[in-house]
Amino acid sequence: MSMRISSKTIFDNGVGQLGTLQSSLAKTQQQLATGRRVLTPADDPIASARALEVTQSQSINTQLATNRSNARASLSTEEVALSSATALYQDIKKLAVDAGNGTMTNKDRESLAVELEGRLQDLLGIANTADGSGGYIFSGFKDSIPFSLTPTGAAYQGDQGERVLQVGSSRSISITDSGTAIFENNNTGNGSFKTGADPANYDRGGTGIISPGAVTNASALTNHQYAINFTVVPATPGVPKVTTYTVMDLTAGTPVPPAPDPADPIPYVSGQSISFDGLQFEIKGDPADQDSFTVDPSDKKSVFETMKELLAALRQNGEGPAGQARLSNVLNQVNSNIDNASDNLLSVRASLGARLKELDYLDSSGDDLNIQYATTLSNLTEVDTIQAISLFTQQQINLEAAQKSYKTLTGLSLFNYIG
Repeated sequence: MSMRISSKTIFDNGVGQLGTLQSSLAKTQQQLATGRRVLTPADDPIASARALEVTQSQSINTQLATNRSNARASLSTEEVALSSATALYQDIKKLAVDAGNGTMTNKDRESLAVELEGRLQDLLGIANTADGSGGYIFSGFKDSIPFSLTPTGAAYQGDQGERVLQVGSSRSISITDSGTAIFENNNTGNGSFKTGADPANYDRGGTGIISPGAVTNASALTNHQYAINFTVVPATPGVPKVTTYTVMDLTAGTPVPPAPDPADPIPYVSGQSISFDGLQFEIKGDPADQDSFTVDPSDKKSVFETMKELLAALRQNGEGPAGQARLSNVLNQVNSNIDNASDNLLSVRASLGARLKELDYLDSSGDDLNIQYATTLSNLTEVDTIQAISLFTQQQINLEAAQKSYKTLTGLSLFNYIG
């Protein structure tokens, strides 16, 4: 039994097949033109979903790279400021050392004071460095200017905040440091205790100079306040002058050995070490009767306050043995404080360097991730050019063959043979 096929059916089937072949050829041509295998999610739903996840991860990685660039800019600005501050501290230390020259007159020291005032303004400018976006790098979370000079130093008007930026998928770093941590968080003395002289020693004519001292036994330190009080019995005919001292623990309210009896005075020898409770220092010169020196636990002091103290000392009378001793006692304290401020600055700069180095490592890791993401996206969505060209050629041949066969088929008609 044979089935009859109408001419309309032949035409419809032929047109449909030609349309399908043309559509396939057009799709392959579009893949070749765009370089993409997956043109719509319908082409490969699984690959499309995975490509979306990878693209989102790639976008996050790009944003983290931008964050690292911003973090590096902020930290580099801070590093430039701290590098300038380091050089400035060295200049201040040199001025303090020069001021201790015994040949200098009060007029010479006034010249040093004028130069030191310039250094003070320079340091204030560094402490108030702008961040380039309307704020200040040492003001914490605040946008107000961090420091303003006062008669005794400088007032900090920022806060203790440290601005943090996410620079890795699971890593955030501080991109600023507070002004307090850099310019105010400086140990006094030798870091464990500080020594000083009673300002009234100058009025009594005493020339005793106390050294910054050192720790001999950290476990024996008490963190108490001490006073070293001198008694001078003037010389009489045939009897030389006798200078003795006692050490009083002001915190405990008790005298301190090493005398046989803690209450007994100890003979004073200029330059001889004085040791007790795990600490040691020397006093040189000729203290007057009732002169006093102090030993206190180390605390924190602003570098601006230290500079103001140095300025005040340079403008006091430093001539004569008593004046020189008063100046030397202040300079000993100032030199120790400047050294501690420099050490603190170096610690902050070391932290900065570590953060900048970490950014370099994260950049390298981020670059590797970008390559990995790009490779994954390529495998998921990009077309295999050779395979696509081969397919395109095959589809083109198929379409041409179909067109020729369709033309031949549609040309078959009974009317062609009726004449």
